[in-house]
Formats: sequence, structure tokens, C-alpha cells
Amino acid sequence: MSAHPTRQPKHDVALLDLVDRLIDGGVVIGGDITLAVADVDLVHVGLRALIGSVETIERDLGVALSASGPALKGSAL
Repeated sequence: MSAHPTRQPKHDVALLDLVDRLIDGGVVIGGDITLAVADVDLVHVGLRALIGSVETIERDLGVALSASGPALKGSAL
């Protein structure tokens, strides 16, 4: 019997695979910044970013973003 606990096998994930999984599933990034002086809030900035592929957004949100969609017909795209 060994003194070391059993370890899980190491799973290597390439950066490209990780980015592909994130974009395929969609990612929401959020953050807030508040600038205050003497406990008085002067500036508040809220940031929300949705990162995903066009296919994911169209599929999950029901928004037509492709050039063949009705929202972009006749545009310069």
C-alpha cells in the first residue's frame, strides 16, 4: 500500500480545444468598476460581454446574425 493518495489521470487540453468549447457553448463575462473618493461613488462602469459563435447565438438566442438572415438583407455585409 502506498502512502500517496490515488491521483486522477492528467487530461491535457489544447488551448485551441478550450477556446472552441467556450465559443461553441457561449461565455458571458461581467465586471463592475466603481471610482469613489471619500466614500462617495463618482463613476460606476458595468461591463457585460457575450462571447460566442454566430451559430451559437442564433441557435440559443433566436437572433438572426448571418448575412442570409432577414435582419441583414440588403446591408453591406
